[in-house]
Amino acid sequence: MPRRDNRFDNFVTGPNVAIVESIKQMTTDPGSHVFLYGDKGSGKTHLLNALCMEMRENMGRAFYLALKRLPKDAIASLQGLERLDLVCVDDLHVIAGDEAWEQALFHCFNRIREAGGRLLISSQQPLSELDINLPDLASRLAWGLRLQLLPLEDQDKLKVISMQSDALGFSLSEEVMQYLLKHHDRSMAALVQTVERLHQAALINKRRITIPLAREVLRASEAKPE
Repeated sequence: MPRRDNRFDNFVTGPNVAIVESIKQMTTDPGSHVFLYGDKGSGKTHLLNALCMEMRENMGRAFYLALKRLPKDAIASLQGLERLDLVCVDDLHVIAGDEAWEQALFHCFNRIREAGGRLLISSQQPLSELDINLPDLASRLAWGLRLQLLPLEDQDKLKVISMQSDALGFSLSEEVMQYLLKHHDRSMAALVQTVERLHQAALINKRRITIPLAREVLRASEAKPE
């Protein structure tokens, strides 16, 4: 997980400039409702947290809800969210098919909408591919704007890798970053995780981060299942 603050000004937009601008505009658009989807590691969590931070800095009340971290008995935490100016719900896909969570979120989203609150929801899958069993919830989600985060090009991925290493307090050479792109899983989630593993390996072994160390870290991660 990135150690830096999740803000709009340190989000690498790449081909997603218009999407980021649409999300930013939610701070000045009461009642707005956005469904954001994209691959794992594409930046959804960053944007949800950035919007919450922006709203709070503008004297608004905002709440970030990470569904993948919540047990089923946390459903009660949805009560009262309609009193806030913004609610960001991350990883909707993890509760798709769970009757209790679907019902609770449906009623929560209704209360937020009736109160004129803003709602930003994220998912790894587009709405049409989510296995949502409650038709009313699927219908409610379809009412808002739907935005897809597109994958970054290589130059933008290098920027993210560099920013991640800077946040951890070290720098990666261009040579090492290019090696990671060429010899590793190219998804941003995997690349960010590898940067953290490199940092840890360098500290433990008291070594500089070079291609030989990167090669060892990649081999170890490939040999060990997640």
